[in-house]
Amino acid sequence: MFLALRPRCCLSLVLAVSFPGGAALAADLDLDLDPVVVTGSRVEHSSFDLPAALTVVAADAISADQPRVNASEALASVPGISVQNRQNYAQDLQISSRGFGARSAFGVRGVRLIADGIPASMPDGQGQAATFNLDRAERIEVMRGPLSAIYGNHAGGVIQLFTPDGKGAPSISSSFVAGSYGTQKSDLSAQGETGGVGYVIDTSHFASDGYREHSAASRDQSLLKLTFRPSSDGKLSFVANSFRQQADDPQGVQWREFQTNPRSVAWDATLNNYPALAYNTRKTIEHTQGGLNYEHRFGDNTLQLSAYAGQRSTIQYQSIPVGAQSNPAHAGGIIDFDRDFSGLSARWIGRQALAGGRLTTTLGFDYEQSSDDRRGYENFIGSGAPANCVANVCGVKGALRRQERDRVASFDQYLQSEWQGERWTLSGGLRHSHLAFKVDDNYLANGDDSGRVSYDKTTPTLAALYRLDEAVNLYASAARGFEAPTFNEMFYSGGGGALNLALTPSTSTHFETGIKAMLGNHSRLDLALFRISTDNELVVLSSTGGRTAYQNAGPTTRQGIELALDSHWADDLNSRVAYTWLDARYDDSFSFQSGTPAVTRTVNAGNRLPGVAAQNLFGELVWKDGAGGFHAGIEAIARGKVYVEDTNTDQAAPGYAIANLRAGIDRRFGPLKLATFVRLNNIFDRQYVGSVIVGDSNGRYYEAAPGRNWLAGVSAVYAF
Repeated sequence: MFLALRPRCCLSLVLAVSFPGGAALAADLDLDLDPVVVTGSRVEHSSFDLPAALTVVAADAISADQPRVNASEALASVPGISVQNRQNYAQDLQISSRGFGARSAFGVRGVRLIADGIPASMPDGQGQAATFNLDRAERIEVMRGPLSAIYGNHAGGVIQLFTPDGKGAPSISSSFVAGSYGTQKSDLSAQGETGGVGYVIDTSHFASDGYREHSAASRDQSLLKLTFRPSSDGKLSFVANSFRQQADDPQGVQWREFQTNPRSVAWDATLNNYPALAYNTRKTIEHTQGGLNYEHRFGDNTLQLSAYAGQRSTIQYQSIPVGAQSNPAHAGGIIDFDRDFSGLSARWIGRQALAGGRLTTTLGFDYEQSSDDRRGYENFIGSGAPANCVANVCGVKGALRRQERDRVASFDQYLQSEWQGERWTLSGGLRHSHLAFKVDDNYLANGDDSGRVSYDKTTPTLAALYRLDEAVNLYASAARGFEAPTFNEMFYSGGGGALNLALTPSTSTHFETGIKAMLGNHSRLDLALFRISTDNELVVLSSTGGRTAYQNAGPTTRQGIELALDSHWADDLNSRVAYTWLDARYDDSFSFQSGTPAVTRTVNAGNRLPGVAAQNLFGELVWKDGAGGFHAGIEAIARGKVYVEDTNTDQAAPGYAIANLRAGIDRRFGPLKLATFVRLNNIFDRQYVGSVIVGDSNGRYYEAAPGRNWLAGVSAVYAF
């Protein structure tokens, strides 16, 4: 339906428009245009021959003159993925895939996160990209579209991070980065193999005063990976990581405040204070987890087993007035929970010859569970203004107002098959998901909010790829997907009420078609067109002071184009262009009540989904002097305007375009390798909205991005 009738002509046109000098490509450069991936088929597979939109971000791109703190650094060049850095470490990055996940008040939802085969998303679908260890990342695989449905409860895609195995002679490395706004990061690591055991050890410390007022953050992160082969056919891996972060929360500001002082925090005329300062909004996170992966080959067949467990503790101070004490304007909310989570998965991968081709069948299951001991307290601020807080300390834990045990478990079974012949590749899959939520309320002064709810869904996938010739592949795929509410979306109902079990999962139907083409020996084009129809879309009902309530709306439609073009040029030049066009709209009108006092607002059919830009563009040109070790690059990033709420009537975040410059030198002195770099971001000092808080009831939608800023770093690697 989307496929061009004359693909070669269209491909030539795209190339000519994007790179009119394409005939001057170099002859001997080393860009990997067809990396091996495992996302999608769950077995090693050429990305060029996979019938899905999938992008691989390699290690050199992840660490391309970057501090390796946020996944937004690595994913900016991926079409279909929007990663907005809120400049607010208390709320994590805002990641969306084809529009899914753009509404998340904090963390990542609508996109499945996995690190070294172990989920970084919780069983309910909520995840934190901050736990990704980018210092030791070997690659990141990003899949969008129908085939992601085989990974279960989400709708937009899958992001998988992989770290390398420790190999060869021991080596140690260290790096230090410093930049604008008091930003510093130091990292120390070691890797190697001894006694048949490969090891990777890494630890880092990051700190920043923050671009915005009240946005300071500090983070400590560690990783341990051990690999061992108990037999020639078996491999055992152990991965453990820890993450601790303390971050202030500057929250959003109104449009007028963004225009006059984008680095400020919001003023509340009713409370006569700055809520972020008065309530000292902030978050502390402690996260540890470990897991085992075992793989054993039986000839052409493979058995894979995985088990993991972890613990997460979070304390978040919000600026939410409640009527629970004599002066309700001086009490806010505190979220305090301890979470235990674990999981187990197994899959059998069988390979056999069939009908002149090769059939690969995967049969498996995933079981995941988590249990939260959740408490809520008043956030007491004394007599009002920050200068008059209790004992000069703002944001003090007050009386207990919530205590409950929250449990969620998921059990999924799936079957996936792929037949690969000379010209055709056909694949299909089926996954059944069962999710069960249970809340035991132990604070009964405001009523019993205990309850339980469960969801069951079976999601099929189907895809086909045709090799037009050795250089051009055409493919099409389709799937059904679903997106269950997370606990974070159930916790609050409208009007500040508690548990909302009335939410239902949204269901979606995905169609995608695309072209993958090698243009000569040194360029690759990926073009995907998609259409997604969703029922019972989860939308924001209200969002105030860090507390967001959700509701189900009617059907929506997302359709768009994703394009990526990688090229080698003469004189050691590499380039990448990634473009996304996304049209995401409501199909039916609906109404909701929001604000205090509640006001009924109408969302018209045809309105655009908030938090989603219609167009995103990334371009990069990099020159590398192989002999001298010098490299330099220029990046361009552009984004269209973003609506901030469902009625599309409040001021949208305007579109913007920025440019970044970077340069560095890599030199080797025997066993010692030294590298330095300097980066200048937003070189034209544009003032723009970096991310938005969808549906904020106080109109504090906008989170400013930094103006011109710099970063410099040095690293050393010594091999014994």
